[in-house]
Amino acid sequence: MGNVLVFVEERDGEIAPTSREALGAARTFAAGVGCQVEAIVLRAEAAPRPIEAPGADVLLCVTHPTLANICPEAALAVVESVVRQREPAAIVFTYDAVGLDLASGLAMRADRPLLSHVIGFAVQAGQIEARSQAYGGKAIVESRAAFPVVLTLMPGAFKEAAGRAAPEIVELEPPERLDRLRTEFVAETRQDTSGFDLTVAEKVVCIGRGAADESTLALARGLAATLGAEIAGSRPIVDKGWLPKERQVGKSGRKIKPKLYLALGVSGAPEHLEGMSGAELIVAVNTDPSAPIFGVAHYGATVDLGAFAIALGAALKAGA
Repeated sequence: MGNVLVFVEERDGEIAPTSREALGAARTFAAGVGCQVEAIVLRAEAAPRPIEAPGADVLLCVTHPTLANICPEAALAVVESVVRQREPAAIVFTYDAVGLDLASGLAMRADRPLLSHVIGFAVQAGQIEARSQAYGGKAIVESRAAFPVVLTLMPGAFKEAAGRAAPEIVELEPPERLDRLRTEFVAETRQDTSGFDLTVAEKVVCIGRGAADESTLALARGLAATLGAEIAGSRPIVDKGWLPKERQVGKSGRKIKPKLYLALGVSGAPEHLEGMSGAELIVAVNTDPSAPIFGVAHYGATVDLGAFAIALGAALKAGA
């Protein structure tokens, strides 16, 4: 069986948190089948020092001017080339914008099965058995595929890889296709973070679609004030105009790692989990016991969020 290959996203000189989780999952896979973890990094120019990729045994670096920014066509050309050279047993992406662009295209071009939204897996008799989220986490699908295979992992489903000794660095030649791409990176637009920045908050109270009206939001604000926390919302709340965009948590909002994350009426769609699953302590309140948020929460309560906010706020003020 070949090694496991992880696509690593590098942002401003550091590995993305979701890539650390992918490396952690790959480390578990490698330990179970007795193989190595190889991480692939794309760069526009040679770096003065290798990126820190915890959990990786081998760091595969591909350098080319077209890789200054993530262009799906260019990235896919590189990954496909690396897969044909290294013949890994599994190629791991995270379920994010980049992973969505690359995993399905690679599976088609390399003629490999694709298992998506994976939250857990095991290797049995030369096959991989995976558990995946479906319908926004409302259902769990169990599937099986023969190696070699392509995987996309749900953010927050796996622990980040622990540090290891410096990996072996292997410089690979970029594929010739990078010199004749049909698409071109034009510009990048980033959210303005010059004002309020939710990412630095140590405590966050997030309100979700379970809020019946704005009076419920007022209760959440009051609880946040009592806790000394910042108020945030899931996408449905922001779409309603109840909270500004800079207070949205999720794939299309902020990615945060507070010490305390109190989710009130948040269902826990994959897009939302990507933004908050790294919190140190997650407390979820939702009347639906099957809500996906309970899959990542450390503590949970299936009660009315308004009643919960009132009761907790009163207890905190009483010094309970």
